[in-house]
Amino acid sequence: MLKPRLDMLLSEPIGQSSALIQAIWSARVSQPEPVVRPLYADAGTGIIFNFFGEISLGDEMLPEGVVMLPAQDKAENIILVPGARLAGIRFHPAIGYGVLGRHYDRPALLRPETDQLYGLYEIYSQLRDCQDNGLIVEALSLWARKNLDITKVIPDNLEKALDHISEGERLGRLGENTNTSQRNIERHFKRWLGMTPKHYQRILRIKKALNFLREHQHANLADVAHQFGFSDQAHMTREFRAIARTTPGQI
Repeated sequence: MLKPRLDMLLSEPIGQSSALIQAIWSARVSQPEPVVRPLYADAGTGIIFNFFGEISLGDEMLPEGVVMLPAQDKAENIILVPGARLAGIRFHPAIGYGVLGRHYDRPALLRPETDQLYGLYEIYSQLRDCQDNGLIVEALSLWARKNLDITKVIPDNLEKALDHISEGERLGRLGENTNTSQRNIERHFKRWLGMTPKHYQRILRIKKALNFLREHQHANLADVAHQFGFSDQAHMTREFRAIARTTPGQI
């Protein structure tokens, strides 16, 4: 997520909304030069409310308005120009499809005429001129609690599969642990996450290793590779380059 030199507030949603949402945030660039920050892959989707200013995500320019984000399967840089103001909601993996009913292959501007389900442009219009990050996060949190239905957002066996992968279970045992076939699990992942269980496992492994290295910058990389299930340090480095677009030594 975005880091210092931004005026920013990030909130961990409380209560039942936390079953759907990783975070709600608001930021603006107050410094005189652009801000560049990496956004690491987490397999989640999100919504960006671009209130003002040019924003680039990877090779994509994000227009002002409500922008729907695809499932993030590799790291991208976000570039914000001076004066940019934006906010966002970040969903847990698979939740975006369950809530919004579709996948996006690339960042896509939501058209106001197709915004009948959740009234995203209504909250966008209310917050566009607000300069207080705290008020924006509070308003988006309230909107989420009122508008997002947490009941049966994703199938139970997919939820169990996600949990088992998070706990380090081997992919070959997902069928017996979720009382469904491996093929059915594959279909669920394709439909709800837009990726295979294997790719999700790779993203999760990188995310865990990356977070560990942020907190233990002098850790032995060969030991870290073994700890997080890579075959060796070279394998970990290849995976970091492919998904995090960096190397373990650069964290």
